[in-house]
Amino acid sequence: MIVIDNCAVATVDAAGSEHRAGHVVIGDDGRIAAVGAGPAGPVDPSARRVDGTGCLATPGLVNTHHHLYQWVTRGLAQQSDLFGWLTTLYPVWAHLDADIVHAASAAGLGWLALSGCTTSTDHHYVFPPGRDDPLAAEIEAARRIGLRFQPCRGSMDLGRSAGGLPPDSLVEETEAALLATEAAIDRHHDPSPGSMLRVSVAPCSPFSVTGTLMRESAALARRRGVRLHTHLAETVEEEEYCRATHGCTPVEYAEHLGWLGDDVWLAHGVHLDDPAVAKLAATGTAVAHCPSSNARLGAGTARVPDLLAAGVPVGLGVDGAASQEAGQLGAELRQALYAARLRGGPAALTARQALALGTMGGARCLGRADEIGSLEVGKLADVALWRVDGLGHAGIDDPVAALVLGPPAPVALLLVGGRTVVEDAELRTADADALALAATGAHRRLLERAR
Repeated sequence: MIVIDNCAVATVDAAGSEHRAGHVVIGDDGRIAAVGAGPAGPVDPSARRVDGTGCLATPGLVNTHHHLYQWVTRGLAQQSDLFGWLTTLYPVWAHLDADIVHAASAAGLGWLALSGCTTSTDHHYVFPPGRDDPLAAEIEAARRIGLRFQPCRGSMDLGRSAGGLPPDSLVEETEAALLATEAAIDRHHDPSPGSMLRVSVAPCSPFSVTGTLMRESAALARRRGVRLHTHLAETVEEEEYCRATHGCTPVEYAEHLGWLGDDVWLAHGVHLDDPAVAKLAATGTAVAHCPSSNARLGAGTARVPDLLAAGVPVGLGVDGAASQEAGQLGAELRQALYAARLRGGPAALTARQALALGTMGGARCLGRADEIGSLEVGKLADVALWRVDGLGHAGIDDPVAALVLGPPAPVALLLVGGRTVVEDAELRTADADALALAATGAHRRLLERAR
């Protein structure tokens, strides 16, 4: 049992309950046993007690979109838009192997943990032929770091010779991709309550995947009871591609393929007209908002306030580390708020709405709102305790504003299912220096191969 006392608490529950001075109690079963105002009541004398003075307790952050392998290709194609960025990096990614993916994933997940993330997805769609399984490599990395993980088995089957964007050498045969995706579900997916590992089905994008693979992937996911994920409506160029190739908008194309529903979450959703927003809302389709990546690639600013007003579930994602080199989910709270206000003015999004995007919004995207995303009795003890009493936050009386509007807050304690992953702003499940060294070595090996 762990008892966190004397902290501010933002539960992010349906009522928006907050406590200026409160407590969170974590049971031996890895679930929240109590949360509320004032000190915790009588507890087992053997419980670990944590003094949360000067800290804010929130649900652990939920990362809804990432490409962990990209951690070792950061800093490249710095002035490119999405299509130019991809065509520059595909030839580099063609030399990935499982060891490189493991090093990249461990570094990226460790860094996410240090920024308050307790659950992360990953969208892996690059499978160079003749190499060991990179999906298994990143799953092992997630076990090593200790984060709850929802990897998405991606795929591409539309190469350049057939009108797609990726080189032919990096695409799979349609049937082979489907078989490999189902094999990943068989091998890795754990649907049990409290699961640390769930697999989703994730063809890459309209410009790298055939309609056949999209339709068959949706059918496979629904037959196996897993969620669906893909990129959609990220750039103007993608919209132009869909109109020229399919005669419709990206959302209309997704609907035609059976890719709208409450078991689907879409990455980006930047370029959505009013009918598209209404369609997502009516079908319960969720959106992973990636503000820093969208800004880095000049893709545009998503209509997050409009999506929220319509009832669309929206979560946050850091996106691939080669298009968002910072890789910190905590910082995306502020980025999401700033992006919304740049588009819609200072009242467009509040600090508490930004926190909800990174917690309960993400849980809804992943279909786990009953287990994570808020601090409520019975939910999984995925808890972030942020220190907001240092020099950088001095004088900000509102602890949620301190977290969202202030500088990145050090993580005093990060618990995943009650297990300590970060303490005193240090990763406790792995050696951060060793992770950095391994990632640097993987980066150098990959670039040498690409040369």
